[in-house]
Amino acid sequence: MIPTDILMLKVGYNNPELRFNRLFKMARLFEFFDRTETRTNFPNIFRISNLVLYILIIIHWNGCIFFAISKTIGFGSDTWVYPNISDPEFGRLARKYIYCLYWSTLTLTTIGETPPPVRDVEYLFVVSDFLIGVLIFATIVGNVGAMISNMNASRAEFQAKIDSIKQYMQFRKVTKDLEARVVKWFDYLWTEQKTCDEKEVLKNLPDKLKAEIAINVHLETLRKVRIFQDCEAGLLVELVLKLQPQVFSPGDYICKKGDIGREMYIIKEGKLAVVADDGVTQFVVLGDGAYFGEISILGIKGSKAGNRRTANIRSVGYSDLFALSKDDLMEALTEYPEAKKALEEKGRAILMKDNLIDEAAANAGADPKDLEEKVSAMETNLDVMQNKFARLMADWTSSQNKIKQRIANMEARVKTLREEDLSEVVEDKKDK
Repeated sequence: MIPTDILMLKVGYNNPELRFNRLFKMARLFEFFDRTETRTNFPNIFRISNLVLYILIIIHWNGCIFFAISKTIGFGSDTWVYPNISDPEFGRLARKYIYCLYWSTLTLTTIGETPPPVRDVEYLFVVSDFLIGVLIFATIVGNVGAMISNMNASRAEFQAKIDSIKQYMQFRKVTKDLEARVVKWFDYLWTEQKTCDEKEVLKNLPDKLKAEIAINVHLETLRKVRIFQDCEAGLLVELVLKLQPQVFSPGDYICKKGDIGREMYIIKEGKLAVVADDGVTQFVVLGDGAYFGEISILGIKGSKAGNRRTANIRSVGYSDLFALSKDDLMEALTEYPEAKKALEEKGRAILMKDNLIDEAAANAGADPKDLEEKVSAMETNLDVMQNKFARLMADWTSSQNKIKQRIANMEARVKTLREEDLSEVVEDKKDK
C-alpha cells in the first residue's frame, strides 16, 4: 500500500484510482467477519450490521463512479452529470459527496426522481445501475427475511410444540383445568428460558467439552448433597453427567409415601413442601439446594423403609429439580467400589440416627436374592462378551480372507510379469 500512497503525494489527491490496490485487503475483512460471527454472543445483530455496511459500501462506490463519469464527461455539461464545480455551492467537498451519495441511493433502490441521462454512455450506466440495484436489493431483502426467520426460529419451534399438544388435548377431550395447567407450564418454560433440551444442544460437542460444561454448571449443586460430600472427584464427574433437569408445576407431587424410589432429587430453584396424607398440612418446606430420596436409591441393607418413599413431597410453585436415577448411580459406582462402600456407610449412619434401620437384618449375611441378581447380571454380561467376541472373530476371519485374496492376486500378477519378461528375452535371443 505504501508505494501508491507515496505516489499520490506527487500526483495529487484528485486521482484516487491509484489506491485501487487497497481492495486486495478485502480477503482479510471477510475473514474478520467470519471469525467475529462465530465468536460473538449476538450473531443476529452482527449479521444485520454487516448487511447495512455492505449496502453503504455499494452505494458509496456507485456514487464515486458517478462522480468519475461526470468528471470525464465534464461537470455541468448536461443535466445528468454532476453540476459545475465552479459554482461555490457545488464546489464544496461535502456537497460533492452528499450529492453523489444521494444520486446513488435513489438509483440503486430504483426509486428514481433523478435527472434523465442524455448521452449513450449515461444511458448504459443508468441501465447497469438499475440491474445491479434490483439484484443487490433483492438479495438484501432475502437475507433480511432469513435473518428475521432465524431470530424467531426458536419461538416458532416452541409454538409448534404447544399447538400440537393443544390439538392432542382437544382431540382426547382433556379437561379444561388440566389443559390450562399444561399451557401455564409451557408459558413458564418460555418465560424462564428453560425450553432448550440440554442433550440436544450439546450433542455436537465432544465428550470432554460436554463433561466440562456439566461440571461447570452442576458440580456445586451435587456437592451440596450430604452423602456425596468428600467423594472422589472422578465419581462426582460421572454423576454430574447423569443429572437430568426436570420442571414441576404448582401442586405437582414429586413423590408420595409408599412409592418405589427410583431416583433422588436436588432442588435447583423453587420450593417443595413435605405434606401429610390429606395434602393440606405442611410439615416443612424445602428450598434451593435441598435434596431428598438419596437413601432409597442406595438400597442399604436393613433399611426399614426399603426402597419406598417415606413422605409426600409436593411443589409449592414452579420448581426446577435435578434427578439422579438409581441405575445411573449404580453404573457410576461400579468403577468406584471404595466410594460405594463409603456412601453405604454414610447412608447407614443417617438411617441409624433416624432409627430407620434394622440392625439385625443389616448384620445378617448376604441375601440370597442379591446373590441371584449378581449371578444373573454376570451371566448377562458374559453373554454380551461372547457375542462381541464372536463378532470380532468374524471380522478377523473376513480380514484374513481379504488379505489372502490380495496376496493371491499379487502372486498371479508377478507370475504374469515374469512370464512376459521371459518371453521377451527368448524373442530377443531368436532375433540375434
